[in-house]
Amino acid sequence: MTLTLNVIGLVVTDMAATLAFYRRLGLDIPAAADTAPHAEVVLPGGLRLAFDTVEVMTSFDPAFTPAPGGASLAFAADSPEGVDETYADLLAAGYHGHLAPWDAFWGQRYAVVHDPDGHTVDLFAALPG
Repeated sequence: MTLTLNVIGLVVTDMAATLAFYRRLGLDIPAAADTAPHAEVVLPGGLRLAFDTVEVMTSFDPAFTPAPGGASLAFAADSPEGVDETYADLLAAGYHGHLAPWDAFWGQRYAVVHDPDGHTVDLFAALPG
């Protein structure tokens, strides 16, 4: 049997707030999803990113408890300046910056923010040279 990663799922406490965050990162998520208990977006290559409320999870798993920051996503920027601009935009919008942009020893401009549920979101771009 061969398995293929098809969906990455995040459990959220406030669907509208979470989707607003990911829209700022360029994901095309319809506004109608803000009031849905489940939403998903198909990413380039066919991988899906799904969002489910805590209520959805406990509807089939009554023992479910969210693990804050239990997932990490990484978004590539077009340039090192793009990392800085995106980080500044998210902070200006009220989101939590965890690690301000820096030039990482592995050759990337890197920053870390948290989405509204505490999931780690990395921003990165290759450094010139």
